[in-house]
Amino acid sequence: MSTLATQTDVEKTGSTAGPIALVPISDPGLFRRQLPNALTLFRVVLAIGFVIILSRWRGTPHLRPEVHPLPDWKLIAAGLMFVVAAITDAFDGHLSRKWCVTSQFGRIMDPFADKVLVVGAFVCLAGPAFTWPVGTTRTFQVSAVTPWMSIVVLSRELLVTSLRGLIESQGGNFAANWAGKAKMILQSVTVPTVIGLIALFETGPGSPARTIIQWSVWVTIAVTAFSVVPYVLRAMNHFRAATPPSGAGA
Repeated sequence: MSTLATQTDVEKTGSTAGPIALVPISDPGLFRRQLPNALTLFRVVLAIGFVIILSRWRGTPHLRPEVHPLPDWKLIAAGLMFVVAAITDAFDGHLSRKWCVTSQFGRIMDPFADKVLVVGAFVCLAGPAFTWPVGTTRTFQVSAVTPWMSIVVLSRELLVTSLRGLIESQGGNFAANWAGKAKMILQSVTVPTVIGLIALFETGPGSPARTIIQWSVWVTIAVTAFSVVPYVLRAMNHFRAATPPSGAGA
């Protein structure tokens, strides 16, 4: 059992009289201190496993079902790993804030796991394994994720992470906002949706599954690119406020 001093009478009433009140605070316990970190570490393991499976997967067009039978269980396993990892992301931060057990480990590893999971997914989906031939002279990206799209996702994460590190090192607050959360939710839905459709359905040109994949990916990339704008505006406001006007102190 530990104690925490509340605000003094000066802070509450403006009076200088009265002792400082002490409010007892119970120890959250080992389980509550370690569970959020355990979930974060579990997500790191899942993210690495997901990237390994997806990077080693080799697909062939559904036009040859004897070579690429449906359903594709490797892709289904990868998609399920992504979903479980995304669910743990929703819980570890919530629990650490609810129980007041936020740790340095969580602050570092939580965004690291997110980056490995999301950036790894888009890089793999843009890779040659998802480039399938059409006829004898043409190819198409069955995932609808092209290399420039994965660069957009990676660039967005690098920019926001760099701004957050710089501003928080100066004592500012650069926590995730609504745009970042909406981006993460959409990515967490789109990636397993694309993987699941490829694993379960015919996704050749003109197929219904192909249309869903294309729309999902394009909307996600657009939201990802837009989500950086509020962060850049917040950073500009922070730097403006931190820069003294010319001639100040003269």
